[in-house]
Amino acid sequence: MRRRSARRKYGIVLLMLSPWIIGFLAFTLGPMLLSLFWSFTHYDMSSSATWIGLDNYKFMFGIGHIKGMATGAHDPYYWTSVRNTLWIIAFGVPLRVLFAMVTAMLLTRPKRGVNTYRTLFFMPSMAPRVAAALVFVFLLNPTTGPVNHLLNLIPGVHAPGWFYDPRWSKPALLVLGLWGVGDAIVIYLAGLLNVPRELYEAISIEGASAWQRFRNVTLPMITPVIFFTLIMGIIDGFQYFDQAYIAGNAASGQNAVLGRPQNSLLFYGLWLYQQAFRFFHLGYASAMAWVLFIATMTCTVVLLVTSKRWVHYGGGFQ
Repeated sequence: MRRRSARRKYGIVLLMLSPWIIGFLAFTLGPMLLSLFWSFTHYDMSSSATWIGLDNYKFMFGIGHIKGMATGAHDPYYWTSVRNTLWIIAFGVPLRVLFAMVTAMLLTRPKRGVNTYRTLFFMPSMAPRVAAALVFVFLLNPTTGPVNHLLNLIPGVHAPGWFYDPRWSKPALLVLGLWGVGDAIVIYLAGLLNVPRELYEAISIEGASAWQRFRNVTLPMITPVIFFTLIMGIIDGFQYFDQAYIAGNAASGQNAVLGRPQNSLLFYGLWLYQQAFRFFHLGYASAMAWVLFIATMTCTVVLLVTSKRWVHYGGGFQ
């Protein structure tokens, strides 16, 4: 009777979970396994997949040639996309963390209208990424944009070309990213408001300065929030696509060549998209996707392992 009752309970649980299980198998695990198989094949949708082993990966890293690819023995833009992606992670993630932390600290001070300020800072993060990118393409237009119009009014200031200048295109994306940092600000606000007031009172009695209070109380207590935003920022950085797609199209004009100007906005996700849905090299694009997955997982695991040394969860370092 007990076994029958246990089986019935397990059956009910599986029945309740079946929509998620079916969806996971059909729309997540199934496509992942299929893309893993395609990564070892030459597949262009016009014919059946042909097994080529590690040729896609060799071509990706410049040590082999793929039959049917007209770009020689290596991908000429692969490492460009890798460098651009690492750049946006190396500069975008720390700036996002720092800006969100400082802004949240300012918003925790009791003052009149603080709830209004918090709402105003959060609202930009609710805007769709594509819409936000279109707005910034207009604002930062080098000839008709209001930002450059104001900069040109300042004597001695030469307004940059932003998305139309390879030297300024990625910094323009950083500006766009900081504008929509409201979601991270809310997370840091929650972390800061959760710091026990008793700790500040105790260290103030010892005569600690503002920097010492931040260094010895605030920073250790919000390390879980920093850890979370670092992981999410790195994952988003590896998958950077929407903003670069919009900005690249704007910079290319009628030609609609993604990654312009001069491939400064050619990020990994953008190049993967072009390989899959413009050139129809689905086998090679699948290999690129799996390299991206491995790189993302590696960075995540490294952060998880090293977090034991610096992330503080109240009762100690975990």
